Amino acid sequence: MTFDSKNRYRNIKDAHADELENIEKIVNSDHWRQKFHIMPKTGLLNDPNGLAYFNGKYHIFFQWFPFGPVHGLKHWAHYVSEDMVSWYEDKRILIPEEWYESHGAFSGSAVIKDNQLYLMYTGNVRTKDNRRKSYQCLARLEEKKIVKDPDNPVINSIPDGFTNEFRDPKIFQKDGSFYLVIGGQKENMTGSIAVYQSKDLHNWNFIGELKTGLENFGYMWECPDYFELNDTGILLFCPQGLKPNKDCFNNIYQSGYIAGDKLNLDTLEFRHSDFTELDRGFDFYAPQTFEKDGRRLMIGWMGLPEIEYPSEKNFWVHCLTIPRELKLMNNRLVQSPASELKKLRKEKETFSENLHKQKIKLPISGTVYELLAEFSDFSGDFGLELRTGPGDEKTVLWYDYKNSKIILDRTNSGEKFGLDYGSLRMVHFIAPVIKFHIFMDSSSVEIFINDGKETFTARIFPGENSSGISVFSTGTAKINLSKWNLA
Repeated sequence: MTFDSKNRYRNIKDAHADELENIEKIVNSDHWRQKFHIMPKTGLLNDPNGLAYFNGKYHIFFQWFPFGPVHGLKHWAHYVSEDMVSWYEDKRILIPEEWYESHGAFSGSAVIKDNQLYLMYTGNVRTKDNRRKSYQCLARLEEKKIVKDPDNPVINSIPDGFTNEFRDPKIFQKDGSFYLVIGGQKENMTGSIAVYQSKDLHNWNFIGELKTGLENFGYMWECPDYFELNDTGILLFCPQGLKPNKDCFNNIYQSGYIAGDKLNLDTLEFRHSDFTELDRGFDFYAPQTFEKDGRRLMIGWMGLPEIEYPSEKNFWVHCLTIPRELKLMNNRLVQSPASELKKLRKEKETFSENLHKQKIKLPISGTVYELLAEFSDFSGDFGLELRTGPGDEKTVLWYDYKNSKIILDRTNSGEKFGLDYGSLRMVHFIAPVIKFHIFMDSSSVEIFINDGKETFTARIFPGENSSGISVFSTGTAKINLSKWNLA
């Protein structure tokens, strides 16, 4: 199927008889389908939206175009879980049908008010001359469906000085009021964030532009998310247009945070530290957070815009990351896999060895697993080769001893993609013991370094039978390894 403007802007109610079922058959035949990550039944997934814990269940919505692996008319798909491990589809999805969302229900967030779950999102409109218009909209999750507010759009204009690149409302509550941070672009082509205030979710007042210490920091800021941890204000956002800087900013677009004093809601001044990337890998963008019982949990899109991924030929693309718990340590965010994921663990296998200038292919293998490898007493390079297979296929995670860097290498990980942005990612890291905590799925790897002080997230597309694991060192190194199959 070719996706011209007509095919790109169909909603799910326009599906022909058996159309989606037939696409689903093609999708389900793909060996790259994930086993424990949220992914689209068909078509394209991107940003996670509306994350919430409500009435005893976790809710995840995400941007979804059902008909193919392209950025078409965005719906909000909906999945729920009681434990963040087993997810099932909820038929209450957000379908763009109104004039103010004629070209998609773009990203947004959720908030609980009066024991009801409300959704805020951006209605995307394209005029006849293809100019963008953005409207901020409100909806409510009811027992059988999502009901849009009759007064939509609840914000129908854009503040002076901003362009129509204005989207992704994220709600937070403070001192009896609701606040929105909305990602935007200024008329001088710099990224910025607008702030709104409301008492009732329906009537919003623009109170100004967030004042940060970042000037000319990219041409657009997407997916802002403000929250507080340990009396520290934290702002996540995704700046577009940053130039690579050594080991930083090497993806097409970035995702990161600034942390500092709590946001002053009277002056909108935010005194903060330097911008820090949330993830050091290849495929992480548009994260969103929510709070549950004092825990700040985050889920991201395991993908990036404007890059073609190998699964597209099978009519689906992208997935979400596993849920991660955020904590603050020395004014930096630390990410750890949500503890609930231990429920996925099956049989445990272990391996220990004192390595000396050698590579060992382990008697342990797999394609879907959790692995914890701890290296100590090292005097040279060391690392792991994962998903090894025919033709020297492998994904390599290793420590460069001389330069004190952890490196993820997907040069030979399988089917190649995204080559314009390189096949190596690395971060400077010094510690006497190096721990690699890895979650491997059919076509992804998520890596937590030393209890989440750094993370690497990547899609990989190896052969179906590439399941080997090897360890290696160029000097001495002691390794203790544990592995659990997850499927």
